[in-house]
Amino acid sequence: MEIVIKLSQFLLSLSLLIILHELGHFIPAKIFKTRVEKFYLFFDVKYSLLKKKIGETEYGIGWLPLGGYVKISGMIDESMDKEQMALPPQPWEFRSKPAWQRLIIMLGGVTVNFILAFIIYIGMAYAYGDIYLNNSELKDGIWVTSPVVESVGIKTGDQIVSIDGKKIERFVPSVSMDILTSKVVVVKRNGEEININMPVNFIGKFLDSDKKGVITLRMPFVVGELSDTSKNKEVLKPKDMIVSLNGTPIKYFDQAAVILNANKGKKIPAVVLRNLKETPITVEVNNEGKLRVGLGSLTEDNLEKLGYYKFSKENYSFIESIPVGIEKGKDQLMGYGKQLKLIFNPDTGAYKGVGGFAAIYNIFPSSWSWEIFWNITALLSIMLGVMNLLPIPALDGGHVMFLLYEMISGRKPSDKFLENAQMIGFFLLITLLLFANGNDIYKAIVGK
Repeated sequence: MEIVIKLSQFLLSLSLLIILHELGHFIPAKIFKTRVEKFYLFFDVKYSLLKKKIGETEYGIGWLPLGGYVKISGMIDESMDKEQMALPPQPWEFRSKPAWQRLIIMLGGVTVNFILAFIIYIGMAYAYGDIYLNNSELKDGIWVTSPVVESVGIKTGDQIVSIDGKKIERFVPSVSMDILTSKVVVVKRNGEEININMPVNFIGKFLDSDKKGVITLRMPFVVGELSDTSKNKEVLKPKDMIVSLNGTPIKYFDQAAVILNANKGKKIPAVVLRNLKETPITVEVNNEGKLRVGLGSLTEDNLEKLGYYKFSKENYSFIESIPVGIEKGKDQLMGYGKQLKLIFNPDTGAYKGVGGFAAIYNIFPSSWSWEIFWNITALLSIMLGVMNLLPIPALDGGHVMFLLYEMISGRKPSDKFLENAQMIGFFLLITLLLFANGNDIYKAIVGK
C-alpha cells in the first residue's frame, strides 16, 4: 500500500508539471496562430496508450514516462522531422513567425513552471500558515546527527548564529541544506561565537557518508517500537520517556547515547516518565551500547507542555499570503540555483547527489499528505524550470540561446546547424539521464 501511495503522488505531481509546462508552449503557439501537431503526456515511442485528434492537434498519453512534449510545425525539435523542414516554410509554421514570437513560445514552459511554484507557495501560506521555532528557543543548542558535520567543528549543543552572513532567526528544516551548501557557519558555544570555514568538498563528503541527517532539534528519548529481540521489551513501553540513566538525569536523547555507550553489556537503573508519572526500572544495554528500541516522537504541543520548546504559528489572510509565498518561492529558486552551481563544480563533489526518477520518487512520503505533496511539487516545478533554462540544445534554454543570437545579430542560424545542435543536445541529455539514473542504481546497490 505504501508503494501505491508513493507512486500515486509521484505520477500525479509529474503529470501535473509536464502538462502545465507543455501548456506554456501550447497557448502562446495558438495565440500566434502556430500549428501544434501533437500534445503528449509522456513519450509515445512507436505507440500511444491513448490518443485523440481534435482539430489540427493530436492529444495523447505515451507509454514512456520520461517527460512530455508538444510538436510544433516547422520547428527543429526532438522529432527531427527533416521531411517537413525540407519543404518551403508555411505561414502557420514556427520558423515563419517573427523571432520575438518564437522567443515567447519557447519561454512559455519555464514561465509556467515558475508561476506555478509561486502560486503553490502562496496557496500553502494561506491554507497552512507557518509553524516555526525561533532560533532563540534552542537554548541548549542543536543536535548534530552526522559525523561528517561534526568533523568540521559543528557540535551538539552549538547554537547556529548565521550561515554565509545570513542571520538565522528561525530554525526550519532548510537550515540543514543551507549548512551543506555553505562556506562559513558561525556558531555560539559557551557564550563565544566561532567561525567555521566549510571545506569546498564538504557536501561531497556528506554524500559519501551514511547521510543520517545533518542537524536537528535536540529531542527527548521517547521510546517508539521495541524490537522483538530487545531484552527490554518487558520493562519499557511505547511512549515511555527516559528521564534518567544510571543515576544521571536525561533531558535529550544525545545525552542518553553517551551514557549507554559507556555501559555496554551492563544492566543499569533508569527512570521513565509514563502517563506523566516517574517510574523506576532496570534496563539492559547490549554490547553495541543500545537498548534495541525505536526512537519515538512528540508533537509540537507535547514538546511545549513538557517545557522543551515554544513553537510559533502564523496564519495569513489571502492578501498577506502573497508576499509570504513569493518570498518562499524566491528563497527556493535561489537555493536551487546555488545547488546547481555546486553540482557543476567537480571540486565540491555535489554531483554525487544527482539523482534520477528513483530519487524523485523517494522524496514522496509513504503516507498521503497534501501539504507535503504541494511542497514537493512546487520545488520540482522550480527545478524543472531552471533545468529547462540551461543553454543546452534540445532544451528550451538552447532554443532561447539561438533565438537571442538571431535577434541581436540579425542572422538566423541555418536549419542544418540547428539540426546538428539538436543532435548534440540530445546526446548530452541522454548522457545526463544515464548518469542521474545510474547514480540511483549505484546508491541502491551500496545502500546509500
